[in-house]
Amino acid sequence: MNKLKILICLSFMILYFLGIPFAFSQDGQTDIEELKKTAPKIFLDCGMCDTDYIRTEITFVNYVRDRKEAQVHVLITTLGTGSGGREYTISYIGQLNFEGINDTQKYFSERTDTQDEIREGLTNAIKIGLTSYAAKTPIASRMKVSYSEKAEQKAVEDKWNSWIYSIRGNTRFSGQESYKSSSLSGSFSASRTTEDLKISMSISADHDRNDYTYDENTIEKIQNNMNFNGLFVKSIGDHWSVGAFIRADSSTYENIKYAINTSPAIEFNLFPYSESTRRQFRFLYRFGFNAIKYREETIYDKMSENLWNQSLSATFDIKEKWGSISTTLSGSHYFHDFSKNKLNIFTILNIRITKGLSFFALGLGSIVHDQLSLPKGEASLEDVLLHIKQLETSYSYLFSVGLSFTFGSIFTNVVNPRFGSSGSGGISIIIN
Repeated sequence: MNKLKILICLSFMILYFLGIPFAFSQDGQTDIEELKKTAPKIFLDCGMCDTDYIRTEITFVNYVRDRKEAQVHVLITTLGTGSGGREYTISYIGQLNFEGINDTQKYFSERTDTQDEIREGLTNAIKIGLTSYAAKTPIASRMKVSYSEKAEQKAVEDKWNSWIYSIRGNTRFSGQESYKSSSLSGSFSASRTTEDLKISMSISADHDRNDYTYDENTIEKIQNNMNFNGLFVKSIGDHWSVGAFIRADSSTYENIKYAINTSPAIEFNLFPYSESTRRQFRFLYRFGFNAIKYREETIYDKMSENLWNQSLSATFDIKEKWGSISTTLSGSHYFHDFSKNKLNIFTILNIRITKGLSFFALGLGSIVHDQLSLPKGEASLEDVLLHIKQLETSYSYLFSVGLSFTFGSIFTNVVNPRFGSSGSGGISIIIN
């Protein structure tokens, strides 16, 4: 008899771990599981979201890992707001039997919101949009709508007049027997953003020192940098903007004692700015004046000079359910010598090729003919190996490409946080 009891227990344990339901499951549980099979299948397309939290809080849909299996593609894009928070645009794109049934929700976070407050607010906004799709399926019989009435909000006077300020400071020390490193940095920024005007100013400074010891010899690498950036933009309709850039720099790496640049600018966006979370095609023209004083005499026998330059850039950015493309092409030159020019291209590409297969590429390339601040004389071995000073080059590049393929069950409903979960706020620290 004892052997029979042991065999029965072992059988139930095996069935449990294999995921096979017991014959004596309650009718209510069986009913809800059957209804869940008819719930809308959604593909959650959000790289910055806490997906574990969303799947835990929104349980009246089925989550699938491939967009082509989904009845609703939920695409979430973001933009920064003037208050330092973010605007989340939640696009619901109907597919299969929901083809043509599309919707959009907005969620706004504040700069002072915690990560928990942001994910709670965003999840609630996602939930509101999904209810209209769930209402068209049998699982709607298990859903109910609740409403909590808020007290009437009174108009609040903004004593800061939309200005946002930020002060930051940081120091770092690290080292071992043959190497020591230390850094000190600080910054201050102020910004004001309204529908018609955008103002942003920041000043920062940093000091970095590295000491390398080899065979009782010590090599020092010291770099100091300071910069000021100012941006002033006025909105002109849905497609045009005008403004100006102001920049001041000091850099030991670039051989610049000080450099001041002012550049009036004008921008045209082929698409309305209101669609910027999904698509942009912007053309930006800048015309600038530069006053520069160098730390050491340059290869062109200059200790200071005043220069005029111009630049033109085109940025194309689109986010769709098949993936995203973001690319910027820019060119600039100095008027005193048109051969002193530079051409840049930067592209990020992420495409879902087919079910479970995705392609990723990142590329950055520059053709460089405008290094006017290079110091005269030969670069030392330390300059080359430690990048203490800027070195002469006619080009630079960076390229990365990859593929990913996922297969197996299409469903991703279950959340299991045991032994940690990157989506639920876990921390992993690896020191080599």
